[in-house]
Amino acid sequence: MFNLKDLSKAIKQVAEEKALDAKKVLEVVESAIAAAYKREYGKRGEIIKAKLDPKTGKLDFWQIKTVVDDTMVRFVEEGEAAPEGGVADGEPRLGREPRPAEIGREEEGLLPKYNPERHILIDEAKKEKKDAVVGEEISFPLETHEDFGRIAAQAAKQSIFQKLRESERESILKEWHDKEGQIVSGLVQRFERGHVYVDLGRAFGVMFANESIPGEHYRIGERLRFIVLAVQEDTRLPGIILSRSHPKFVSKLFELEVPEIGEGAVEIKAIAREPGSRTKLAVSSNAEGVDPVGALVGQRGTRVMAVNNELGNEKIDIAEWSNDPAKLVANSLSPAKVASVEVMPRREAKVYVPEDQLSLAIGRSGQNVRLAAKLTGWKIDVRSQARPEESQEGGVASNIEVEESAEDDDEAGE
Repeated sequence: MFNLKDLSKAIKQVAEEKALDAKKVLEVVESAIAAAYKREYGKRGEIIKAKLDPKTGKLDFWQIKTVVDDTMVRFVEEGEAAPEGGVADGEPRLGREPRPAEIGREEEGLLPKYNPERHILIDEAKKEKKDAVVGEEISFPLETHEDFGRIAAQAAKQSIFQKLRESERESILKEWHDKEGQIVSGLVQRFERGHVYVDLGRAFGVMFANESIPGEHYRIGERLRFIVLAVQEDTRLPGIILSRSHPKFVSKLFELEVPEIGEGAVEIKAIAREPGSRTKLAVSSNAEGVDPVGALVGQRGTRVMAVNNELGNEKIDIAEWSNDPAKLVANSLSPAKVASVEVMPRREAKVYVPEDQLSLAIGRSGQNVRLAAKLTGWKIDVRSQARPEESQEGGVASNIEVEESAEDDDEAGE
């Protein structure tokens, strides 16, 4: 009997702590025990499996052999040399994946060497099992040993921990793949080279320096919200990538605060953001009688304030979407009031505003018109209604993608 009295209880506890399937944990334990058995009592090339009854602690061991015929393996002729270590040229070393050079040799037609420790010829196999077929695996019972050596036992322990970590990582990544693009909450754990590492419960995430909101300061132990940008499976890289500066972070925050978005009555059509400073959204209504701007603002501004507080008082402008370019451009310059819009070719628009609205329409360092251009996809030129021929400093902004698209259209026309 295996010397672990409460094995079933231990496996169940590990499974619950790591949020893994108890069967998966048992498989890891059996695999490690088989490896320890082979290290202590096995021979080179053997494939050994272990079966453990978690209730009784009873252990059984088998050697696995694959049924082959002379078309699947080659037999070493007497006098054929084998390299040091007992493995002939062209034969993949047992217990590991074949090297590229070995794969190349197999592709040239050199079959793997027959190994009696892992192969059994079809004629011999039928003596053990009458209906044996080529390619089938046959099990041969082995003597049960429980007194593993110290080195083998330590190797089994390390193998169990390693495989459990791998299984836990796979389980976590599978769970978090479904959360890409969603809002999550976590505790700030530590800082490293400007990056913020976050405790998400079962998992840890990282918010790289360029994904944090400029000017925002974080404290260890502080609970914050993040958007999950990506889940990476490469073990050399952080698994869960978080952000607070991404434009979608704002739209997802509004989804949490505005039920009409989840119901489909209100839709966020476009968003432009300069993190930590200002964000513009264009929203539309898909239901009659629903004011899209009012839905996001909320009664007495409660909904927009809730999002605003999460963003550290970042200014938020909400404009109504329109399929009419002139109206859309005018709405995008909110909170400034627009007198008229002149729509021009190549997705360009001249906007005329009252003199007292000029600085508000352009914004500090041209920010308002710049965000309006990003939001609409139009090049916008803001001018005073009183001085329509005079170009304003900082009053012209364009979306780079729009300019590139226009250039492509010109080239296509040529």
